[in-house]
Amino acid sequence: MKNTIAERIYDFLKDFPPFNTLETSQLMAICEQVKVGYYEVGDFIFKKDEIRHDVFYVVKDGAVGIFKDGDVLVDECDEGDIFGLNALTHNSNYSLSAKAIEESIVYALSSELLETYITGNVEADSFVKESFASNARNLIKGGDNGGQSSDIAVGRGQMDHLIYIQNVTIKKSPVTCQPHTPIRDAALTMTEKKVGSIIITAEDRPIGIITDKDLRTKIATGGFSISDVVTCIMSSPVITIAENISIAEAQITMLRNKITHLCITKDGSPDSELVGVLSEHDIVVSQTNNPSFLIKEVKRAESAMKLRDIRQKSHGLMRRYLDQHIPVRFVSKIISAINEAITQKIITLSLEEMADQPPTGFSWLSLGSQGRGEQLLLTDQDNALVFADVPPRDMESTKAYFLALARSVTEKLNTVGFDFCPAQMMASNPKWCLSLTQWKNQFHDWITKPDEDKIMHSTIFFDYEAVYGEANLVQQLSESILKSIDGYAIFLNFLALNAIKNPPPLGFFRQFLVESGGAHKDLFDIKARAMMPLVDAARLLIFSKGIIGPTNTIMRFEKLAELEPQNKDIYHGCIDAFKTLLRFRTVEGLNQNDSGRFIDLKSISKANRLKLKGCFGAVKDIQELIKVRFNLAQLM
Repeated sequence: MKNTIAERIYDFLKDFPPFNTLETSQLMAICEQVKVGYYEVGDFIFKKDEIRHDVFYVVKDGAVGIFKDGDVLVDECDEGDIFGLNALTHNSNYSLSAKAIEESIVYALSSELLETYITGNVEADSFVKESFASNARNLIKGGDNGGQSSDIAVGRGQMDHLIYIQNVTIKKSPVTCQPHTPIRDAALTMTEKKVGSIIITAEDRPIGIITDKDLRTKIATGGFSISDVVTCIMSSPVITIAENISIAEAQITMLRNKITHLCITKDGSPDSELVGVLSEHDIVVSQTNNPSFLIKEVKRAESAMKLRDIRQKSHGLMRRYLDQHIPVRFVSKIISAINEAITQKIITLSLEEMADQPPTGFSWLSLGSQGRGEQLLLTDQDNALVFADVPPRDMESTKAYFLALARSVTEKLNTVGFDFCPAQMMASNPKWCLSLTQWKNQFHDWITKPDEDKIMHSTIFFDYEAVYGEANLVQQLSESILKSIDGYAIFLNFLALNAIKNPPPLGFFRQFLVESGGAHKDLFDIKARAMMPLVDAARLLIFSKGIIGPTNTIMRFEKLAELEPQNKDIYHGCIDAFKTLLRFRTVEGLNQNDSGRFIDLKSISKANRLKLKGCFGAVKDIQELIKVRFNLAQLM
């Protein structure tokens, strides 16, 4: 005899995650045991501090509000949304209340069924873990609703629930020698042990390293005698890491420090006992798709076309990492390192083509998303150039030189795949190729005489990263920005107004706000409506602390959480939301072969719509904080 009620429940659940990933027999077994509840407006499904039920809930019809402190609404669950998982997961009483805010029908699903049918299904289990993470900001606050994912899924303290990153196999018995050891003896030991490096230790702590390259470049060339002690040719200090290093973290560390070996110590610092060594070869063995070889190809490249091929390979590498569920933060660091290496090589090639050496010191700046280390997809290039001050008589010829260099660089970047900026925000534009003093004056004018255009320029040019040249020029720029802001603090209020101009992109009935006209009509602009409010908020708040760097949005929120522990829940929520949005945009861009900015909501699943919606609460929270902190009610 057919169970018609179970069949109706099946017809509903089969279209929603995680149930849409289950086999028919599994889902039907769940549906046969579902309890159906009817709730009028104001009825509680559960209350704060109530003993947990042995079920979790799915909204069939209507809407259920999740409340804290009695009547403070923190989220709404509508058709297909899951709630009540957090108490089950933590085996605790409810920390929030769930109450019908519309006439509602709610399905109650047994926790035993959750264990039996869902946790054994990789895709379903992943979604559930993301769901009970709830909108990550509410998990940290003790929330109980469901719907959003983040890269860390269940939060910073529960990373071990998901295996996103493969750990590198570390050599636990590194070959070592003492500081007074002759180079000859160290070389013989390396030959006998068949290793390419030897660590110099003092009291079991690493103080230096010698590699095969050192023997070739420093001994074979006659620079040092083999009778000299190892301290004469060792590289010091060494870069140390903790032993639970992942492939992604190890790659980033080596790329950033331009080295091929890492020393592993007990606590990750050079002041603790050496326990292992990790080489670039070890990483290659651990994972064949290693970005290190791309960096080497960049260094060997002799043309922009060759660099274009390498950038396309990094595109494939990025897709593989995302498919492997490597957290997007690590992916962005790796891709940013490759992009930076490509830019540096392009500048080197362009300098070699110039008839003369640079007339003075300079620094090449990446701006916007690349300056923040958040440019995963191929987008427009935004860059600038600052050169050291020269006497007035030399200004014209100096600027002409750097404009010619900048044109060569931007043309090569375009060949690689970074399109010319339509607004000409590039170093090849005379407006953005200036001396240090000219840049200082420009920034001071933007800060002390703000208007709409100057604020817009500030949000682009103040997110910069020096990728080539003299770092002291950039340090002086940063100091001048902070000095100008300190003398004209109302500039922060203008930045604050800009940071709240795009409110959370949901309409009255929780529908997405999409473009109303133009080429992108009916599409959702994930950059302008969801990501940039978080980027703008992080920049504003870190500036208000008298800090320019870091420029990366996630790192800015992490620093803010450190400086303001009373608001860490909000900042951590912004971090999780930004990671989700960055991953989502990147995946969409890869799938659509574009920038991923404009999304056809009809083409994405219910699960992905839930993920996006879950991020908007973080936008609302941070904008409310900004409104109060900068007293914007008086300015609006």
